Amino acid sequence: MKITKTTVAVLAATSLLSLSTQANEPVWDANKVQLVAEKLDDGVYAYYPTDAKELEKKGLPVATSGGFVVGDKGVLIIDTMLNERLNKQVQGMVAKEAKKPIIYAVNTSFHGDHSYGNMYLPKDTKIIQHEVTQDYIDTHFEQDTQFMMQNFGKGRGIEEIVPTDADILVGKGGTIKLDLGGKNVDIIDFGFAQTGGDLFVWEPESKTMWTGNPIITVKPSLPWLLDGHLLETLDSLKKVKAFLPEDATVVPGHGSPMSPEDIQWHIDYLEAVKTQVQQAIDDGLSLGETVKKVQLPEFTGYALRDWVHPALNVPAAYRDLSKKQ
Repeated sequence: MKITKTTVAVLAATSLLSLSTQANEPVWDANKVQLVAEKLDDGVYAYYPTDAKELEKKGLPVATSGGFVVGDKGVLIIDTMLNERLNKQVQGMVAKEAKKPIIYAVNTSFHGDHSYGNMYLPKDTKIIQHEVTQDYIDTHFEQDTQFMMQNFGKGRGIEEIVPTDADILVGKGGTIKLDLGGKNVDIIDFGFAQTGGDLFVWEPESKTMWTGNPIITVKPSLPWLLDGHLLETLDSLKKVKAFLPEDATVVPGHGSPMSPEDIQWHIDYLEAVKTQVQQAIDDGLSLGETVKKVQLPEFTGYALRDWVHPALNVPAAYRDLSKKQ
């Protein structure tokens, strides 16, 4: 079977919907998720679902995480969430902890659960996105909302979402420095990490980084090569880990804060995929034969593994490495 982006979308929907069917509801329900803010340092907060720590230990899917940084001038929000209900929770936490205006909001990717809340921000808030994210929203927004409703259910506020243009765009390989007043924040493109428009947010004083989806959460979760690019993704994750001090705090895209060392699990997994898929190609195996051969039982425990590994990551690696032949 030829693996295309359309095929990937179908596989994604099938996998998520199969989990949803078991409980007769979405894999996580945006009408039920409750967020909690955790203070990481003065003016530095992560927010994540109240059940994140319990779910991530079991390898189960967790709703979206993010954070905010408070300076003398105002607040930067990292990821604006899926719908109005969740965005209002974020704004409520900012109002409680900061009592300052939200002057910036950054979307770590174009994925709706990280960016749909843009339309509910105060009118003076400046939105920051990667130029790839802006292009995707300009050309695929209706397709994206249909996909999100298919996987997260109708009646979750997705129907009312309209695209919201960014005020500031980050270019390929770019970095933007923000002065929040006593707090400086760097917004960095380390390279292709999942979407081609992934942004990482770094607050150097507290040594805190928000990663978005390239790091979903602690093990046993696995990276998703949604758009392929195994080699670039692996290189980007290595750059991120090398950038971080050992005592840094990492806020993943769908979980509670973790350590830089936790990123090694994701790197080791992609390295193992690379090594074994390359060997299969060298042995002349087809894609189907490679999927059957590359099992990697040492990387188990993730609820979505039966989709992510054989139906997404191994085919993506096969395509990527075959181009290098």
